[in-house]
Amino acid sequence: MRSPQAGFVARCLTVAAAALTLAACASHPPAPPAAASADYNYKIGPGDQLNIVVWRNPELSMAVPVRPDGKITAPLIEDLPAIGKDSTSLARDIEKELAKFIRDPVVTVIVTGFVGPYSEQIRVIGAAAKPQILAYRQNMTLLDVMIAVGGITDFADGNAATILRTAEANALYQVRLKDLVKRGDVSANVDMKPGDVLIIPQSWF
Repeated sequence: MRSPQAGFVARCLTVAAAALTLAACASHPPAPPAAASADYNYKIGPGDQLNIVVWRNPELSMAVPVRPDGKITAPLIEDLPAIGKDSTSLARDIEKELAKFIRDPVVTVIVTGFVGPYSEQIRVIGAAAKPQILAYRQNMTLLDVMIAVGGITDFADGNAATILRTAEANALYQVRLKDLVKRGDVSANVDMKPGDVLIIPQSWF
């Protein structure tokens, strides 16, 4: 059976593929310059690296990865779900598990390697120099994404690029990548949102 995460990714890529096909011949509203949420909290995802610190119990403190199924395993803890939680919530869950074995455990969880949940990752497809998936960061902008993927190719129709915003029922917004990357027009820079898919079509000419 296909996992919910795989289903989410498949739906995003299906919609993105359709948008990529129509990008050159459709007109979309420009992306709003400001989109970041001030109350955003990072959510743990598969592949993240966690440093678990148990106060006064160094034998229980260790670094662990979040498995592909979204769970972690640590001393005295087996198959504890971590995906979608912030570090504080996960620390409280670990304390509940450890309280079965030690008195009044105090736990701190520090995320040291960031991947993020599938639903919040930024996906860049089409005519980018290095199409890839990026972990969303608070106040992440389109320029940050362009730096991470190495810009656009010589064959990209940068000013026909679009953002598929999954957080807004797959709304499509036009962005001016050519103006931003090639001409240094900072007015073309916009905020990204968790789950955005940046679609960069090739030029027809």
